[in-house]
Amino acid sequence: MDRPAETAPRPRRARGEGPTAAEVAERLRHQIQEGLWSPGEWLREGRLCEEFDVGRSIVRRALGELAKDGLVILEPNRGASVTVTTLQEVFDLYELRAGLYGVAARFACIRASPALMAEILEKSDKLIADSEAGAQAEDLIHQSEVIFSLMGECASADAQAMIAAVRRKTRWHWSYVGLAESDYPQGVFDHWRIMRAGLAARDAARAAEGARGILYFMQSEVARLMLARGLGMQKVDRVTTRRMRT
Repeated sequence: MDRPAETAPRPRRARGEGPTAAEVAERLRHQIQEGLWSPGEWLREGRLCEEFDVGRSIVRRALGELAKDGLVILEPNRGASVTVTTLQEVFDLYELRAGLYGVAARFACIRASPALMAEILEKSDKLIADSEAGAQAEDLIHQSEVIFSLMGECASADAQAMIAAVRRKTRWHWSYVGLAESDYPQGVFDHWRIMRAGLAARDAARAAEGARGILYFMQSEVARLMLARGLGMQKVDRVTTRRMRT
């Protein structure tokens, strides 16, 4: 007699099928960065195995990679939980990003080909126009990161590696909410205009000043937001923490 469909075992996949540990880590990283997992929430291995259709060994390796970047905490005999974002982390990461993005803007002025510079300026113009048209904060932040990625291509391999490392640790949802709830959201685009003018004139000092100003503005807005909500200053109750979907 055939086994009932609802109790039939899952077909065994061929070796090499399904996501790798690196791919699972990257997908989880984006979920944490986008705010889909709450600070302090437990990342249960069984749940992740089911969600990604992988074995426990792959999930454990993926969580180990996230732990290296400080996005999760591994606790013996308990598992992994999402790291609580602190104000110190916000200040440190935005400070690092300000310096690194300033370097990227500087070297874009010095080293960018005419075609690359034209692309950077075109995307910058679109970003500023979209901000004036009332585009969503999340979309604007994503556009800005594309532009900084293009500028970063002009920096040294070491600088590019440092930018990538900082991005792996960044929780982008704070930037979305910080910009969306800013008392003066157009303030950050004043700095974008400074950077854009510096890039167009190949004025490295001015472009770097604008780039740093963008990140310092966001640093201030995110810190203000966290303080207003009483976040980043206290421990999270892991028992009552639930997954955020907004």
